[in-house]
Amino acid sequence: MFASESVALDINNVEKFSDVKPGEVIIVKNGEVERKQVCQLKEKAHCMFEYVYFSRPDSVIEGKTVYDVRIKLGRNLARTYSSEADVVIPVPDTSRPAAEGVGKELGIPVCEGLIKNRYAWRTFIMPEQKVRDDAVKLKMNPIKSVIKDKHVILVDDSIVRGTTSRKIIDLVKKSGAKKVELWITCPPIISPCFYGIDMATHHELIAANYSVEEIAKKINADKLYYQTIEGLIDAIGLKKEELCTACLTGRYPTPLAQSLADKLKTQTTVKRYYEVGE
Repeated sequence: MFASESVALDINNVEKFSDVKPGEVIIVKNGEVERKQVCQLKEKAHCMFEYVYFSRPDSVIEGKTVYDVRIKLGRNLARTYSSEADVVIPVPDTSRPAAEGVGKELGIPVCEGLIKNRYAWRTFIMPEQKVRDDAVKLKMNPIKSVIKDKHVILVDDSIVRGTTSRKIIDLVKKSGAKKVELWITCPPIISPCFYGIDMATHHELIAANYSVEEIAKKINADKLYYQTIEGLIDAIGLKKEELCTACLTGRYPTPLAQSLADKLKTQTTVKRYYEVGE
């Protein structure tokens, strides 16, 4: 069996498995399995966003359980910043373990203040802004008894464009929160991704164009705290050189991606990466 996440193996009672190595091809033919290393790579470049957002918390990647990584992402945030908040509320669903880590480290109770509609799509990958805005309304509903008159820490995994964050914070404030802090388990996303995630221009990325203080004002947060690069790497537990952090640093593991990013950054008009000519 082959799967993008280990959870698919779990439900099929596959107990022993391994990761496909970078540059490796596995061939199954006539009941025989052959592993070929077709490209010798000097280093790995595993997507850090798999740990932060994309993977299920019960998945295991490179021997690391995603749930444990997200707990530590929250703990590392709480070791970097402080707060006198009354309650920690995760933005469902990927941020639940991180919120647990924040709460444990700060000694603040963690409560489910936002309930997710499980039939709503992920918003940041939706193609149009209006569609994303409408989806946020459908995506979650507040529990006002948890939020009213409280100083709230909202924990979320990332900020891409900032529009979803603004709508969630407004939702919490309309529910009676006295103060809303937003704690983000991922460092600021400042550069596009060319490896399969729809973050294709610098113009779309709020952190590429504004300071943390400016972003906080734009999204209506009383305070905004981002994870540090060091805190991210420590939580994942892989070496810095084994992770792709291009969207956080602007430094890409492949020459073509670096070239595309450099060209996009100099464009005066908004272009997707596939529109950039030679």
